[in-house]
Amino acid sequence: MMSMNSQMINSDYKNHIIFSDLSEYIDFYQSLSHSIFVWFTMGTSPMCNIDSYLISSIQGTIESIQLVLSDGKINDSYALTRKYHDLVVINIYEIIYLKANFSIENFVVQKINNWIHNKKEKLPRYADMMAYIRKSTDLTRVNKLLDLDGRYNKIRDKCNDHTHYNLFYYMMLNDNQIYLKDRSKHLDELSGIIRDIFVQHFIWLFTLNGHFMAASDYVDSLDCGLIPEEDSQSWVAPFVQKAFDGIIKKYRIDLATELKNTTCMKLE
Repeated sequence: MMSMNSQMINSDYKNHIIFSDLSEYIDFYQSLSHSIFVWFTMGTSPMCNIDSYLISSIQGTIESIQLVLSDGKINDSYALTRKYHDLVVINIYEIIYLKANFSIENFVVQKINNWIHNKKEKLPRYADMMAYIRKSTDLTRVNKLLDLDGRYNKIRDKCNDHTHYNLFYYMMLNDNQIYLKDRSKHLDELSGIIRDIFVQHFIWLFTLNGHFMAASDYVDSLDCGLIPEEDSQSWVAPFVQKAFDGIIKKYRIDLATELKNTTCMKLE
């Protein structure tokens, strides 16, 4: 046995890259939630942007992961990471479902609207939502790239293993008083898992709703009674470009190239 101070809360642990990465994701989701609030979600009543609230919830979950990890509770952080992935899947599922079912004749999509208004309408199980997402023709090309090496099934399995304590060892990772020589290995692994989920969400979200990555310049000009600059409606928000450069291009250049080639936004 070793004390908390000697084993866990030391400079190597506190300075692990996962903490700075989590801060980047938190900042991104906070900026995105605020940025897209002006866009109404068609198919719900009253019209608002439910994606803004879902993304704000994602931000909160990542903040929880950061807080739990800072106390050395690695196992609990995997359970929260599974929740992060659940929220991503819910976000993309509702976007696709609303697009497929909204029309002038079906102005309010009851399945999603009832869920929003807490009318005991349950969303499908995770596996069914994932199957629905995989069938989306809008995501066919990016899904092939995302599923190429099967990493997302492995991610889900790993998070489930920790959540359900499928190994006794995983339980030990929640005890910050026990000496375990490979704790840093689990931080490395978790860092990669969270990054892959972020990449998946980024690519899915902006493939479906490219306008969500828009800078505010166009709307700001209209609000001020000015004529917007030419093509400014296609400019990308700085925080989106930063994440694209620092995360998507760096770790998944194949997905970065696909998104850049297919979006009408001026993504560099």
